Amino acid sequence: MAEKDYYEPIRQVFEKLLKEKKESYLEITATGQPSNRLKEKIRNRDIIFSFLKEAKPDITGFISEQYSSKFIIIEIKDEEIKLDHIYQTKKYIDLFDANFGFLVSTKEIPVEIKKLSTTAYNILSVGNYRSFCLCQYDPETKSIVDWYKENPFTVDYYWK
Repeated sequence: MAEKDYYEPIRQVFEKLLKEKKESYLEITATGQPSNRLKEKIRNRDIIFSFLKEAKPDITGFISEQYSSKFIIIEIKDEEIKLDHIYQTKKYIDLFDANFGFLVSTKEIPVEIKKLSTTAYNILSVGNYRSFCLCQYDPETKSIVDWYKENPFTVDYYWK
């Protein structure tokens, strides 16, 4: 399978997880222009679009809050996670000022990346009350089978 073949099944997994927490919306942004629904939420940040012409997150979305929206970035790799993938995902998180960033791989999360993140702890750091985690997606069970450093869907303070 090609990487793009995982976009929709992974979007569905995250859509289901998010639905249990808050009203949310996710769309595949790697293959086309962002929808009007997504553009509407990117208030005062239109400059982002000029930088996304070269490369876009695979999946982008938001959680609806009473007065604002919290952005979600999901980057997908059909290979083992590498340091460059982490920085690519962090770039998208920074551009969108996203509260949630997920780097999802169809391969096991490398032990070396886990060890590096405990030594150079800023690698997976995105700020207070924001989450960036590495995930392993299993195509056979169509589920996330590993979360690193934590599964944010099980941590209450992200959802208050």
